[in-house]
Amino acid sequence: MDDMTEVFAEVEAIRSGLPERQSRRDGVELKELSRKLSSSRVLRSRPAVRAFLEDLDVYEPGKRLEATKAHINTRRDNHIFSLFDASYFPRLNLDYLTYATLPTDPYLAERYASNTMPVNITGLTTGFGSRVVVALFPENHIDGIQKPDDLIFYFINKFVGRHNQITRLLIDEVMEPGSFPMIQGAPDVKIEQASSWWVRLHEYHHRHGDMPIPEFLSAKKLKPLAGLEELRVDVSGMLACLHDEQLPRAEAMAAYEFILSERLLRYAVEGIPRPNYDAVASQLLFNFLEGHGGIQLDEGRIRLTPKLPGVLRDFLSEIESIEAHIHREPVEAVKKRLLDFTNRYTDYDAEARDYRHIPYFAEVKARLGV
Repeated sequence: MDDMTEVFAEVEAIRSGLPERQSRRDGVELKELSRKLSSSRVLRSRPAVRAFLEDLDVYEPGKRLEATKAHINTRRDNHIFSLFDASYFPRLNLDYLTYATLPTDPYLAERYASNTMPVNITGLTTGFGSRVVVALFPENHIDGIQKPDDLIFYFINKFVGRHNQITRLLIDEVMEPGSFPMIQGAPDVKIEQASSWWVRLHEYHHRHGDMPIPEFLSAKKLKPLAGLEELRVDVSGMLACLHDEQLPRAEAMAAYEFILSERLLRYAVEGIPRPNYDAVASQLLFNFLEGHGGIQLDEGRIRLTPKLPGVLRDFLSEIESIEAHIHREPVEAVKKRLLDFTNRYTDYDAEARDYRHIPYFAEVKARLGV
């Protein structure tokens, strides 16, 4: 790849004068941004920048960034440049990214097809360097629009980094020895592969079922229901790894262990002291598995029991049976059923109107300093 140092420096210089949130922008400011980009010798020759400039010339609220999205979706040069506005990625602004694609298993890509792009970041500006920006969704651009053919990017080297920094510590500290034989101590290339499998299975299962995303996104926006949806798709992915015999076994088992360890352990501690939707989902999974004999807590360590695959299947069946009611009940009625199921296995504080964390994981977090 050519030297991008000047490109990134120029983008940083321009973004330094922009408002923090692009939703506050008006047409005059966008015209000034267009002028600055067009005047930059370094930037105006870049296809990704030219595509964005084409969109700025005709942009108005509600209008899709057609040229920018086309440049990204056709993977012309593995460069992404745009103006972003995402409340959950507040550091994204005017940003530039370059990436390298990762290999994938042909059967996995065909059987669990989606527009998922697991990539490694090879160059970036400030916004993409933010710890929480582990993915890029089409609606994160200022147009706020996602179409079915738009690519969804997951930054796998960030997944590997947080697994190495947090999840491995948790595995060593709280799991019974030998619980994750395929990933414990595995080299980064194996973790990278397992992570790539995870995000492909994750996006595929979001789009399948009785209440798929994005069709039922608005019905699942509440924190506990967003967490339940994340859990639904990840348990579906784990079961696919366990039971789809056409998937290569070693890779499938590594992906299963990776998804389980991240979902059961890392999200549980990252949501403390105020659980986010992923932490609520981890709390739900932990309590369901322990309550049904899939895991056992023995002297501070978690043991995975032989019943675990069956308990995971039972868990998914309960969610699926509830969501099937959508074919004969209003959305609000099904939402209430899903919320009741979630609250049965979590600790909801009605007075604070929020969820409490699991004390066990709070103690582990404090002890390890993660």
